[in-house]
Amino acid sequence: MKKHVVFFEVVGGTDKGPDGHRADTMPMVKSLEARGWTAEVIFYSDEKKDEIFEQVAKSADAYVSRINPGNLKSEAIYFQMLRDLCEHGVKGMPHPEAMIGYGAKDALVKLRETALVPEDTYAYYDIDSFKENFPKVLKNGERVLKQNRGSTGEGIWRVQLISEIGDASEVPLTATVRCTEAKDNHVEEHDLEAFMTFCEQYIVGENGMLVDMPFLPRIKEGEIRLLMLNKTPVNVVHKKPADSADAFSATLFSGAQYRYDEPEDWADLVHSFMSTLPMITERLGGYDLPLIWTADFILDTDENGNDTYILGEMNCSCVGFTSQLSLSENVADEIISILTQTETVEQ
Repeated sequence: MKKHVVFFEVVGGTDKGPDGHRADTMPMVKSLEARGWTAEVIFYSDEKKDEIFEQVAKSADAYVSRINPGNLKSEAIYFQMLRDLCEHGVKGMPHPEAMIGYGAKDALVKLRETALVPEDTYAYYDIDSFKENFPKVLKNGERVLKQNRGSTGEGIWRVQLISEIGDASEVPLTATVRCTEAKDNHVEEHDLEAFMTFCEQYIVGENGMLVDMPFLPRIKEGEIRLLMLNKTPVNVVHKKPADSADAFSATLFSGAQYRYDEPEDWADLVHSFMSTLPMITERLGGYDLPLIWTADFILDTDENGNDTYILGEMNCSCVGFTSQLSLSENVADEIISILTQTETVEQ
């Protein structure tokens, strides 16, 4: 074992501090160094991918990706380099296929036949299927549309039907809908056809898709984010939307209030989620769990009136812990543990 880890970053982006790094990257580097390992940060670019591949393949036991794919010219080129590194024996944290599987919004559809996700959750990979299905499901109640790209609530819309449509089998394209974007809780009203035409931008292009799921009104009580370090729950962030009629966004930018709890404070949720991890891993491709990842839940009520937790999304491409930088110690321990176990298995 080389006892060397590479952290990938990219130049620029709103997630960088004055030193050009994400705030949580250098603490992880220093925590590894304190344990007798070496670590370095490499700024990825497509132009230098071959040079970077040669350097990392030769020197590192593992890479840790700290790049938001939205900050790349083409995430496909970056992911291919990561695949090549994994095939060369460098441990991916995470493997690019896990990054895609857990990070893409259609992970919800792959988990639809479980208690984690409502049955009437859909993914639209083409405009025709969106046009055909969305007016039908909107008739049954409020919906949430989520683009696959973006972050901080951009392109996530709560859609409410305003017009009376009687007993029509689907919402007519001329009906008026009230649309609230999670980015900042701003509200727009459109006829359905115009809004759906606007949403076509989310479907076209590389990795374009829209996920369509029912709106869960108990989001007003707060979104519950479970922060995971590989297979270990680290903490729970309770994110309560701003106290206004239309607000449903749980982002800080939109005015949501955050509270940090211990996993023990949410024992039912944690126990339920942990029991489903083997099934989640299998349905999302069978790859090792990401190093640092999150699962976001919304409270709902089952047919017996009991609380239940619905999975809203998962993230693993560059989950930050800037408000708790001391977690870098736990991350360093986990990296070393994973690599030590991997070496033992391979011997």
